[in-house]
Parts: sequence; structure tokens; C-alpha cells
Amino acid sequence: MPHHHHALVLNRDGAVLLIATTRTPGLTLPGGPAETDELPHHAARRHTETQTGLVLPLLRILATDHTDTHPQALHLVHWGGRLNPAQESTTARHRPPHTVTGVHWVHHTRLADAMHPDHHRRTAHALDALTRGTHLPLLLRGTPAE
Repeated sequence: MPHHHHALVLNRDGAVLLIATTRTPGLTLPGGPAETDELPHHAARRHTETQTGLVLPLLRILATDHTDTHPQALHLVHWGGRLNPAQESTTARHRPPHTVTGVHWVHHTRLADAMHPDHHRRTAHALDALTRGTHLPLLLRGTPAE
């Protein structure tokens, strides 16, 4: 079963960082599948950096979502943090791969209109966990990942 790792990143105004790709209808959180034997936070970090230019630790998980798509997949939403102005400007200067057709900041009240319903539900639950201050620590063999 493939694992997909996504990053929930906010700007100073609380807007969510989303990407447009050639592969998925609507906007999505940055991220993608892990490679064989790739650690979860490394997969999330690699995809987020490639797609947005941001290098983030992504060591807390806000939501998990098991989907019944073919093949079945487990999606993990990692907390990327709230960006400072320098980090925000990185996303504006970054040149993503051709599969990423745009990088957008979307206010949480407009997410339902911008995202596919499955992606929106996952993102809404992650935002709710963030608001409540709940998350899962990312552990490797019982020790917090670094």
C-alpha cells in the first residue's frame, strides 16, 4: 500500500499553501508518495521542497487518511508551520517541476471551492487538529524523528 505525505503550511495571514498539478483536479497540499524504504518525513520534505522550494522539518502529523482509491493508499498530513516573510518569498521565486502548474495561497474559507472534495476533507481535519493543538509525533523505532 503506497503512503502519500503532504505538508500543511500556513502564511502569516493564515492562508493555506496549495499547488496545482497536471495529475490532480483542483488544488492540493504539497506532497506525494514515498519511495521504497523512504522515511515518512523525508518523503514529505522532498516533495514539499521540489514543489515549493521550502525546506521544512515536517515532524508532526495532523491527520491520517486511508483511501479506497485503486490502489488503496494511506495519506499523512504533516505540519509544516507558519511561514515568515523570507520563507514566503521562497515560494514566489521557486521554479517547480513542469508537473506543478501553480503555487497558491488560499484562505481556509475558500478551500472547499479550490480543492477536490477528498483533498478538502483531509485538509479540513488537519486544520481542525491544528486549531485544537492535537498532533501525532512522528516516531522512528519509538524515538521522535529528527
